[in-house]
Amino acid sequence: MKLIYEVNDKPKFGKLLVFAIQQLLAIMTATLVVPVIVGNNMSPAAALFGAGVGTLIYVAFTKKKSPVFLGSSFAFIGSMVAAFAGGVSMALGYLGLIIGAVFAGLVYVLIAIIVKFVGVGWINKLMPAVVIGPTVAIIGLSLAGNAIGDLTTGSVKVDGEGIASPLITVLCGLVTLIVTIICSTYGKKSGKLIPFIYGILAGYAVASIFTIIGNSCDINTLKVVDYSAFSNLVKDGVNLKTFLQLPDFTFLTAKDGFSNLSVSYIGTIAVAYIPVAFVVFAEHIADHKNISSIIEKDLLEDPGLHRTLLGDGVGSMFGAVFGGCPNTTYGESIGCVAITKNASVYTIITAAVSAIVVSFIAPFIAFVNSIPSCVMGGVCMALYGFIAVSGLKMVQGVDLNQNKNLFVVSTILISGIGGLTLSFGKVTITEVACALILGIIVNLICKNAKED
Repeated sequence: MKLIYEVNDKPKFGKLLVFAIQQLLAIMTATLVVPVIVGNNMSPAAALFGAGVGTLIYVAFTKKKSPVFLGSSFAFIGSMVAAFAGGVSMALGYLGLIIGAVFAGLVYVLIAIIVKFVGVGWINKLMPAVVIGPTVAIIGLSLAGNAIGDLTTGSVKVDGEGIASPLITVLCGLVTLIVTIICSTYGKKSGKLIPFIYGILAGYAVASIFTIIGNSCDINTLKVVDYSAFSNLVKDGVNLKTFLQLPDFTFLTAKDGFSNLSVSYIGTIAVAYIPVAFVVFAEHIADHKNISSIIEKDLLEDPGLHRTLLGDGVGSMFGAVFGGCPNTTYGESIGCVAITKNASVYTIITAAVSAIVVSFIAPFIAFVNSIPSCVMGGVCMALYGFIAVSGLKMVQGVDLNQNKNLFVVSTILISGIGGLTLSFGKVTITEVACALILGIIVNLICKNAKED
């Protein structure tokens, strides 16, 4: 893949800012939705602030060589819910979020130390292209259901269900997707570099037209966009909070939880977080293999897996202090790099700084919250699809005429697409991790087989 901007390239400030906003829009919805799912009054704006801080830490540890944004991790949602289980106080639950992220981060630090002394050769032997390629593809394919689910959903809901007609929401999502495709393939200059911004704006505009008609004629099936996020800004009149709001940082509530902290509660948090960290490690490898193939530089060698792990782990710790959510490298960010061919790490840095800044800007957060799911679904069809294709490209050099390779790839694809997961109490091994583990086992069984 010929990149328009290499990792160390620095676009002019105006372009850089626009590219950063595009990265931000690509990762923002998923980052904001994690605290919403966990509940307990967790702040989406604080999670965005934490993601920005975590990303800057990651970039520093990776010596500005890995152009990936870190966002709230879905893998830890069960762990985060466990922090509030048993009727604990809000303060203690928030403190549990921070302690849990520290435990998870320390797992990464421990693995990083081992990798530093042992090297990464064992990983390349354990996870060759025949294993890691289809696993990367599964990362994208496993998210396909989310993209299609979003495509059929509007933001205006009654009793938790969208009221817009699926025909209307799909149309809005497809407008988003088609405009993104046209800009990326036929566009010149900005069109080719920021197709997602054009796509989102086009989809939002069409959804707004349907919503205005629906509101005017009282036709619920046309109501796609929920503008309540904007009306909430002025419910108490226009004041400073209409424009600027301090996010509800996790540590501000957590500081009152130390009085109720106990050894048993710490043990509960450790059991909830530490095993998941080992599972997410597998996805960390797959993500970095993927971005390495896109920028055509092996990040596991330079700056080194130990550095990417430290960046991810320490970034998660600090991110949770502010937003409560452990961070992880985002497939949406990698997909954005692949489609726009902009691998500039300065875009990532600017996006991280922008995430920190806009977490205070109430109208921008309101705008993002008002973007209908169907519009983001259209964008994610492209983002997740490119992740899947990136993985399949890794398998191009593998001889699939040999059964020993065919069995590995087929096992990974079917277990991953089929959604195989395993749960052990509060710990769930995701379909990506299950597919990778099965692929490694099958590859070890078959790798010494001799075929004509």
